[in-house]
Parts: sequence; C-alpha cells; structure tokens
Amino acid sequence: MRVVVVGQGYVGLPLAIRAAEVGHQVTGYDVDARRVKSLTAGESYVEDVSSERLTRALERGTYTPSELARDCGGFDVAVVTVPTPLQDGAPDLRYIEESAHTLARFLRPGATVVLESTTYPGTTEELFGPILEDGSGLTAGVDFHLGYSPERIDPGNTVWGFQQTPKVVSGVDAASLKAVESFYAQLVDKTVPVRSPKEAELAKLLENTFRHVNIALVNEIAMFARHLDIDVWQAIEAASSKPFGFMKFTPGPGVGGHCLPIDPSYLSWRVQRELGQSFRFVELANDINSHMPEYVARRVMDALNTKRRSVNGSKVLLLGLAYKKNTGDARESPAVRVAQLLLDMGAKVRAADPHVVEGIKVDSRLVRVEPTRKELTAADVVVLLTDHDSFDYAMVTEHASFVLDCRNRLSGPSVEVL
Repeated sequence: MRVVVVGQGYVGLPLAIRAAEVGHQVTGYDVDARRVKSLTAGESYVEDVSSERLTRALERGTYTPSELARDCGGFDVAVVTVPTPLQDGAPDLRYIEESAHTLARFLRPGATVVLESTTYPGTTEELFGPILEDGSGLTAGVDFHLGYSPERIDPGNTVWGFQQTPKVVSGVDAASLKAVESFYAQLVDKTVPVRSPKEAELAKLLENTFRHVNIALVNEIAMFARHLDIDVWQAIEAASSKPFGFMKFTPGPGVGGHCLPIDPSYLSWRVQRELGQSFRFVELANDINSHMPEYVARRVMDALNTKRRSVNGSKVLLLGLAYKKNTGDARESPAVRVAQLLLDMGAKVRAADPHVVEGIKVDSRLVRVEPTRKELTAADVVVLLTDHDSFDYAMVTEHASFVLDCRNRLSGPSVEVL
C-alpha cells in the first residue's frame, strides 16, 4: 500500500520504517527541512531507528522522506504522529489541524486515516474527522475509514519496541476499525481493538496519568523520608518484593518527555471543560512533579551550605540532560529546569550528556563538557540527573568530592541520594 506518515519524530519515524520494512511504499512527511535532509542522507536522530535500518529502507526505495505536501498524494493509509503541546495550560492542536487540512487535499474514497497523536477524548471524531470531511467533500465511515491508535513508543526500550508493544486500535465504525486493525496487524505482534476512538484516546491518557500520579506519590514520599531519616530506596525495594498488588515506581528530579508533563493535563482540561469539575489527582501530581527540580536545587544549596559555600560562584556539574536514561530525548526534561534554577542562583553550571546532541533549548550560560576526571574533581557538587549507562560511575565516585544522586545509581561516602 501507499502509506504516508505525517511527522518524523520519536513516534513517526519508527512507524514509517517498520511499515517500509514489511513492504509498503512509505512517505515520511515532515515540515522540518533539517529532519528531511538528515533522513535523506541516512542519518537517524531517533535511537529506536538505527542509521543502518534507515539506509536499508532508503536503498530499497520503500521509504522516502519529504517536506513537500504534494508527496502525500495518492495514499491508501495516512497516519498522523505530530506533537500536541500545551499552550497556557490548554491543548494546542494546531499541528493536528494542519495535518488534517493537508491530508484532506489528497483524501480519496476507500482510504484510511489514523490519528496517533496524544489528545483528549473526542478529538478524532469532533475535530480531526470534520476537517478531513470539509476539505475533501467525503464522509468518514461512508467514503473513507477513520480511526485512532495511541502511540506507545518508549524511547530507548530494547525489550518493548514498536513491533513488540500491543497496539490499541479503533475506528469510527466497524469498517474503519477493520481497516485500521488490518494495517497495524502487519506491523505489530498484537492489536487490541476497542469500541470507538474515545476509548482509545482515554486509554492513552489513563496509561500516562497512572504513571504520573504514582511517580508523584514516590517523589513526595522521598522528600518526607529524608526528614524522617528513612532510606526510601530500600523501602521501595522491600515493597517491590510483594508479588501482587504493588508496582514499583522510583523518585527522580521530575518528569519529562511529552507524556507525563503534558498528557494528564489533556484529560484534566477535558474534564473541567465538559463537566465543570477538577481532576484533583492530576492537579496534585502536576504540582508535586513540576516542583521536583526546585527540590533538587535546594538540595544542592543545602550541600554547599554544609561546606560553608554559597551557590553563587560554586561549580556544579550536571550528569545528564535527557529526561530518561540512554536516550537523547530532552523534551520537557527536568534536568534543563534544574540547570536553569542553579544558573539563576549564580552557580557556574556545566553539563555532560553524550546522548543529547541537538534540539535542546537551554540557557547560553550552561557549558557543555565531557565528564572527565578534571571536570569531576573541579566541581563543588556533581548532580546525577539522568543515569545513562555510558557514564563511568566508578570514576565519578572516585573523583567527585560530593555527589547528589537523583537516580540511586551510586554509593560511597561522598554520595547523597535524593
């Protein structure tokens, strides 16, 4: 089939390459000319797609990246995987709307269109579908198939990749569901059909709200445990030995990526708008998790105070800028917020992250360095924010005079855990 994947980021590129590998003729459409140039050259910027896989797809001629809207023409299946950020606390769906307007120009009877971008329940049927209909003159569920399938990409996960992770699928009618499920059944090991797009949209928000709330719980417990002189990490390990009724979550410097800082707020916004009620769990979790960088900064300040030093003028080395280990994904990363807070306090902040190469918005005062012995020795405080496997942890504990470990990766007399 002729497949168009709109958006070639952490979600769209793995989907596009997988579709090309099973034999579809795929166009990866992205308005970012730099991305298209990189992809055309066989250079992948997404960890889940190696440059070797990308090059093979290019050489076979089954995958073509493009920034030209006209190259979306003639599709049998189109999948939209564009960002859905928040703007002043409300969903910003402009990229979904722009994608729908573009695809509507090329929509033909019998084609299938699927939305994957995370959004509030009702988006597919109340916003996305009507734009497609208005722009094409066709009717969803009558002239073309329309559905929603939430993305479940976990960057850097070597066990549960795109193919291995079950895919929730839905359609606006039975025929649409069949078409959507048939497409994804060729790409993944298992599909999970649900009644309508609203259930699929809610499923995605439920998954991430569950994680968001539980991470907030252990973050707050970690702060209390420190003042109660309790090793929260040991308590969590002990609790996780229970073979039923408990799922392990761990504290950290905050939450990042697109999912946790943003997705639960979509559900909260929808509940407030449609029902006039507040989603208290989400609001509380937002408050706790969003303030974890401030807590980390305070811990750095406390550590310096014990040395009779002020934050202003002190040298702080941050290990990790990505929001999760072994990836270069720095979207909404709490590490960036920690860096900004310390810089604003007057600290001389340097940061090391071998995975984060570009695309990160950070204060120009932040100096990027390699985590060498010299850098570790020179720092008054070293803060482990992202526990990449590539860091030499033995060297860190040997040469750093003080380490604030936000991931419970280190041990020793100079190490203090979150």
